[in-house]
Order: sequence, then structure tokens, then C-alpha cells
Amino acid sequence: MSSPKSNIANPAPLGLLGFGMTTILLNLHNAGIISLSAVIISMGLFLGGLAQVVAGIMEFKSGNTFGATAFTAYGTFWWSLVGIWLLPFVIPQGVVQASDEISMGFYLLLWGIFTMGMFIGTFKHNMASRVVFGSLTLLFFLLSLGDFTGSHFIKTIAGYEGIFCGGSAIYAALGQIINNEFQREIVKL
Repeated sequence: MSSPKSNIANPAPLGLLGFGMTTILLNLHNAGIISLSAVIISMGLFLGGLAQVVAGIMEFKSGNTFGATAFTAYGTFWWSLVGIWLLPFVIPQGVVQASDEISMGFYLLLWGIFTMGMFIGTFKHNMASRVVFGSLTLLFFLLSLGDFTGSHFIKTIAGYEGIFCGGSAIYAALGQIINNEFQREIVKL
């Protein structure tokens, strides 16, 4: 007996767009091109955070452990990052201390370690997924190193690398959408 075909759309393009667009915006800041503003914070809360969590929940429903873990984790990454930026201003003074470079270095290092494990998982996926997760692994380690050393130069390099990473996620998302719409491979993934 065959199982019924799922009527759930592929949530990966939504998650990849949420990740990619938000990553580009934040890394335009890291590269020194734009200021950290409400634009990045709002994008982090809604497209980077909410849209990825929704995509992750949809991946759970479809039985895709990799996609569910990736989108849910990185969606909550954006929420936690916005929390790091805003909580010291929301909670009474003295209760929550603002982050420092060492604590941010460890925060980003942990995300880098997690991402390296996810990157290894992409060895069974297409090249586009490997590029996204490989460049994201490098991005987290560069950002962590930049915070640990206090090097503005390393953070700037990380910003440009992050723009590439976000762009690769947008490419993967649009490729999946275009290929699905035409029901054949138009965009090489």
C-alpha cells in the first residue's frame, strides 16, 4: 500500500530566503557598509526568526530532520541575537549586563561548532547546500575570532564573507522555486 502524497509545500525556500536576506543585511553592517538599525533588528525578528521557525516546523511535519533542525535553530539564533542587543535596554539596569566581546565570541563559537556539524550533514545534499553551510561555518568562526581578538579587520572580512553566505542561500532558495515552477532543472543546485 502506498502512502498518500503530501500536500505540504517545500518550506526550504522560505527558510533559505529568511536566512539569506537577514544574513546579508547583518553582514552589510559587519562589513561597515550600513549601521545597525531597526531595519536589521526587524528583519532578524520576522524574516530571519519567524519565517525560519515556521519553515522548520513545516520540515518537522514533513519528516525532514535536517531541515527542521536547521531552520528552527537558525530562526531562534536570530531571535536570540536580537535579544542580546535589546534585553539590556528592556530589563531593569543591573539585572542583565550587556554582552561583551568575550561572551559574544563564545556565543558565536558555539554556533560555529553546531554549524560545522550541520555542514558535515550536507555532504549528502546538493552543492548549493554545501556552499551555504560551509560559508556559514566559516562566518561564525571568523565572527567569533573577531570578537575574541577585538580585531575590526577580521570582523570586516567576516562581513564580506557573510554577504557571500547570505547570497548563496538566496541563490539556493530561488533555484528551488524556479526549478519547482518549471518542473525541471533550470538553476543548478
